[in-house]
Amino acid sequence: MNHIILGNPVTDWLIALVAAVAVAAGLDAVKAILVRRIRSLTAERASRPRGVLVAALSSTRLLVLAILGLYAGASLLALPDKAQLFIGRAAIAAILVQCAIWGDHGVRSWLASTRAQQADDPGRATSSAAIGFLLRVLLWAVVVLMILDNLGVNITTLVASLGIGGIAVALAVQSILGDLFASLSIVLDKPFVIGDFIIVDNAMGTVEHVGLKTTRVRSLGGEQIVFSNAALLKSRIHNLRRMEARRVVFGLEVSHETPEPSLRALPGLIEAIVAAQPQVRFDRAHFKGMTAPAFSYEVVYFVDTADYRVFMDVQQEIYLRIVAMLAEQGVKLALPAQTVHLAGRQAAVPQPLPHVEKAAA
Repeated sequence: MNHIILGNPVTDWLIALVAAVAVAAGLDAVKAILVRRIRSLTAERASRPRGVLVAALSSTRLLVLAILGLYAGASLLALPDKAQLFIGRAAIAAILVQCAIWGDHGVRSWLASTRAQQADDPGRATSSAAIGFLLRVLLWAVVVLMILDNLGVNITTLVASLGIGGIAVALAVQSILGDLFASLSIVLDKPFVIGDFIIVDNAMGTVEHVGLKTTRVRSLGGEQIVFSNAALLKSRIHNLRRMEARRVVFGLEVSHETPEPSLRALPGLIEAIVAAQPQVRFDRAHFKGMTAPAFSYEVVYFVDTADYRVFMDVQQEIYLRIVAMLAEQGVKLALPAQTVHLAGRQAAVPQPLPHVEKAAA
């Protein structure tokens, strides 16, 4: 037991080993107790922060605890300075990595709970996913820099070099960076979210995915349309899902044979038909003009829903009732036809020429 190994008796090595195992086991037991206690509190009263804390603590790595235990045991030994320095740096690096793992799992848990609570809000899910991705990238970048600094690397020169290299890369991939920042603009400003029906120029469809470079839209025909984010934001986007009410304008043309009393009564009759429909607000109906083929009316109303099927059902019912009303009133719709009236003097009937006999030779 008094045999010397690397400057320390075997007894000290055994004590250091026991201390290392005890520290690692003790830390693991503390973690288990904390997780169990927090889970019981969460079961009694649901809380998002507690759920995130449980997810973070549950991700504690046994290897990290073992390294901390070895560091505690090594502190009881008389080791060379280089060995002490190596063990100390390894312990600090392990702690930093474990902190990054806690943060990463905490962000993932927060995103999962956000998606569960905001299942009916695709925009919230999209923005949360993008923000969570940026937080995780930033977290790991900071941890890596701190580990390099702990290992004695001059990170000031490294950061400066990365900055110069970043400028060169940015100039080489301007279009990609433009799409990336456009993606962030879409996520933060929310001109549309996943599930919205949009119209962009001559294309229309439902937004399926908002990525870092492209946005994908499923058209009515079934094909997928892919837009670059930068080009998409430069276009005029019509978001039909956010339509609170649909304004409908339609025209009606009746024959010139319609008498004046019927022409005067038509706006009121049309108003009664339109106002009787559910989810409809009547605006106006007017005798608009007199053109060569017909007398024209213009009708305006609002449908208080963005549902296209409801709009079509309402419009169909209004048209059918107007047709029935016109038949009851004896009013005919104008037909695309022309009537030609001929007037003038009666053409003279041609008279036969007088017969002329030829003289005998």
